[in-house]
Amino acid sequence: MLMRTDPFRELDRLTQQLLGTTGTWTRPSPMPMDAYREGEEYVIAFDLPGVATDAIDIDVERNMLTVKAERRPVTKADDVQMELSERPLGVFSRQVVLADTLDTEHIKADYDAGVLTLRIPIAERAKPRKIAISGESARKEISG
Repeated sequence: MLMRTDPFRELDRLTQQLLGTTGTWTRPSPMPMDAYREGEEYVIAFDLPGVATDAIDIDVERNMLTVKAERRPVTKADDVQMELSERPLGVFSRQVVLADTLDTEHIKADYDAGVLTLRIPIAERAKPRKIAISGESARKEISG
């Protein structure tokens, strides 16, 4: 139901071939995600530790879901001298192509403990349903 888009996937594959690294080496993502189906909805969870709620932007255009987040420096004081900075800062973006069978009008978003969780219900038109059969249930005898 979900399709992941990664414009650098082919570049990573070529780099792995050229450098002889295969299998376990992958490019780290500043916004890792999990996606799974839970009952009548899909759940997508993004790890965004250290990102303020007001620095997260979620957009849906047609079936393209875009999540942007900005991780800002912890402090902007003039007397602070950074000794070590390993956490990535800046604006990060992730796009997910959603299937037409999902109801993008009713996406719910929750942010707790550094995890952004989106719940996308399955559209009513995509749910299985029974089809009633019409017609006469009794046979008629024709006399002549």
